[in-house]
Order: sequence, then C-alpha cells, then structure tokens
Amino acid sequence: MYFHFGTRKIVEAIATLLRSEGCRRMGCLRLLKLLYIADRESLRETGRPIVGTKPVAMDYGPLHSEAYDLIKGAHWGAETWAQFIHKDGHEVELTDDPGVLTLSRYEIDKLTETARKYRDTEDFDLAALTHTFPEWKANWREGTSRPIPMEDIIEAVGRSGEREEILQDAAETKAVRRLLGCAS
Repeated sequence: MYFHFGTRKIVEAIATLLRSEGCRRMGCLRLLKLLYIADRESLRETGRPIVGTKPVAMDYGPLHSEAYDLIKGAHWGAETWAQFIHKDGHEVELTDDPGVLTLSRYEIDKLTETARKYRDTEDFDLAALTHTFPEWKANWREGTSRPIPMEDIIEAVGRSGEREEILQDAAETKAVRRLLGCAS
C-alpha cells in the first residue's frame, strides 16, 4: 500500500526542487534522487511522505516510478507535466510555474532544505548515497526495476512501531481520493 497524492503534487514538488536550483534546470538523475530523499525524510519526520507514489529499486538507486514515468513522457498525466516542465536530453527545465497549491509549508521547506543540503554533491555521488538505504539494498536486483514495499521504507526510517497506522493512513488517503474522483 502506498500513498498517492496525485500527479499535480508530483509536478509541484519537482517544480519546487527545480526552483531551488536557481536556474530552474536540473539533471534527471539528481532530480529523482532529491525527490526520493525528501520524500523519505518526510516519512521519517512526520509519518507521511510528500508525493508517496510507488518507489522502485533500480541500478542507480531508489526513485519514484511515477515521477520517472512523467519525465520519460510515459505517464497518463504527461499532459499536466508538459504544461510546466520540459525534458531536454538528460535534464528537465521548469518552463512555467505550477505554484504550490497541493504542498504544505513543511513540504516546501523539506524539498528546499534537501536541495540545499546536497547542492554541492555530484549527481552520481548522490545516487551512491541512496545505495546505502536499507530499503534499496533489500529490493535491488541488477538490471531490474523492483517495487520497494512501503513497509521496508517505514522500517528503514525508524517508524516500524507505527507501521500499521501509517499503512492505514495510506489506505484511507487512497480511498478518499478515489471517492472524490481524484485521478491526478
């Protein structure tokens, strides 16, 4: 069970990371790692992730599969993405500001803090850092894209005592979004 707060929230979170760089442009690898790290830290600190989509373990570390699919243009929400962000080779660029209507002040601060913390870290060093995460180590198989269970992340960030409550929150969030017809 995963949280999913919608495509719009993913776009706003990524735009926040891109704005934090000042030039509104960032390598895809770096962007995906920063988003994962911020999401993981939010889960550790609050019991809730920022974007909360299904993470996967890949060769260059963990990432959010929906964010990756948006970057590749292989996601059903690609039209929303394309209104604000453009992929150019191995980089993405913020072309229009989507705002931050779906992000809390905490989430904006966490994304900005994460980008600032790793500003001087090279992209592949950032990927190597994510290779130290227990949830990646437990699920990675070379050359594959394997889902990382939410339970593994909950345990890795030290919240295993609240596992059932966090998973219940994820189930309720998903049910409410479905009831309200929130597909993206």
